[in-house]
Amino acid sequence: MTVKRKIQAALLCGMLGCVCFGAGDWLMIYGDTAHSGALAWLTEGAAAIAPWRNAVAMALAFPGIILYGIALFAIAAFLREEKQRRIYHYLTAFGLTPWLGLHLFYIMILYGFAWMSAGGYQEGALAASEAMFGHLSWVVILSEALMLPPYLYWFWVLARGNSAFPKRMALINPLILYALLKLITLLMPESAFRLAFTNGLMSESMIIWFAAMLAWNARQGPRGMRQAPSLPR
Repeated sequence: MTVKRKIQAALLCGMLGCVCFGAGDWLMIYGDTAHSGALAWLTEGAAAIAPWRNAVAMALAFPGIILYGIALFAIAAFLREEKQRRIYHYLTAFGLTPWLGLHLFYIMILYGFAWMSAGGYQEGALAASEAMFGHLSWVVILSEALMLPPYLYWFWVLARGNSAFPKRMALINPLILYALLKLITLLMPESAFRLAFTNGLMSESMIIWFAAMLAWNARQGPRGMRQAPSLPR
């Protein structure tokens, strides 16, 4: 299999990983958006979510992170210099670590919220869930601090023209796509769709990113990978 075909297969794996994570993001939150507390995602719909939905949402994250990793490590082949590839690899390895932790963090809160609500402890469910989030909210900040650097570095390398891509491809970056999709959600009416779509923004941004690289790679001729001749080891 050629390098081009290997990268295309890896990008398809990444897109499938986005489907896994995105499906979980939707399963864990889709429902009635009415809420009474400080956290907008502790909704009446979340209180009524069946336990199996949270279990499936968590289970999907495991193949999802493996498929993400396949794609994220493979695209280092687009970078010109070995040093850039090595830095990107380290940042990606550290950045993948919090994905499962952050997913579990939210699912545990949502499951506890739904379980207590179903048991007749609605007021206690809201108070306990908000207290848990408040107590461990630093986990979200730390996780995001570890998750963002690979995409910032990717933008910087592409913007400087140190990749097989044209410089303008730097703008097709998950963080930029996330911001654009976030702006779109502000125009949407309040609904279960908007809530779930917002919860899955990172997965939706990633699948667009992978698809854009896949489309670019597919259009290249035999010399399309001349600036990145081999997959990193």
